[in-house]
Amino acid sequence: MFKLTAKALACALSLSIAGMAQAAEPEPIVIKFSHVVADHTPKGQGAVLFKKLAEERLPGKVKVEVYPNSSLFGDGKEMEALLLGDVQLIAPSLAKFEQYTKQIQVFDLPFLFQDMAAVDRFQLSPEGQALLTSMEDKNITGLAYWHNGLKQLSANKALREPKDARGLKFRVQASAVLEEQFKVVRANPRKMSFAEVYQGLQTGVVNGAENPYSNIYSQKMHEVQKFITESNHGVLDYMLITNTKFWNSLPADVRSELDKIIVEVTAEVNKQAGALNDGDKQRILEAKTTEIIELTPEQRGMWRDAMKPVWSKFEGEIGADLIKAADAANQ
Repeated sequence: MFKLTAKALACALSLSIAGMAQAAEPEPIVIKFSHVVADHTPKGQGAVLFKKLAEERLPGKVKVEVYPNSSLFGDGKEMEALLLGDVQLIAPSLAKFEQYTKQIQVFDLPFLFQDMAAVDRFQLSPEGQALLTSMEDKNITGLAYWHNGLKQLSANKALREPKDARGLKFRVQASAVLEEQFKVVRANPRKMSFAEVYQGLQTGVVNGAENPYSNIYSQKMHEVQKFITESNHGVLDYMLITNTKFWNSLPADVRSELDKIIVEVTAEVNKQAGALNDGDKQRILEAKTTEIIELTPEQRGMWRDAMKPVWSKFEGEIGADLIKAADAANQ
């Protein structure tokens, strides 16, 4: 009887010690990464790669949950969710930051950057890097710039010259610069969340939009747009951001490793973005639903001249020196 009792006590003690040891192990830090695009876009791929590397290199310390395609929060809610701590990472379009700092509107200026190489040079410059930390007083820390690509105009009407856009309703993000961009060519901008764009185009609530090829193809916009004008008139990039208080509360070793991972993921996202857009352009051509219009140098010059007054209109808000620094990246 005594032996059985001792054995039972030993077993109970062993279970108790195991339970205490298990309880002592800290729970992994959960990082919810919410975004509004498909997994196979540059941003979607970046989120997936971040999850993979973070969980491989910080096993048991970090768990990353990715929510693509507005499945957790849509365009209009993700920033609020980040500030409330309901998500820890988002990567909004650079057009989404005007209420936090007017300077970031520089990225929305039409025909400012000649190509993605110029965008890279500006983002890596002291002026571009300073924008990442310009919102920390509002609890927003920028971690990296992620490319999507240059934007093309799409519509159910052929757009070859600025006058062709007159009277058309274009979906825009919530950006004063992008609204003005269409107003100066006498088109009608309509604010609309990204998740609603396909239906808006399908039903005629809007007639056109502006997106890189990867967004057009992944959201099937080419199925409801007869024409795409390869205008390359602006950049659609993202800023990977986090809640400043959350980021600063991370253990130093975890934060340091995540910083390294973000550098690695950013290089991969930005490398893939160009290839993905080129591939999706080809897939749109193969679908034969949409005519892609290549502008002549003269036609592109007409669009640039028509839209360039937007620069001076927002110079006071953005800062003449910042616009000059961005323009200098074209050299």
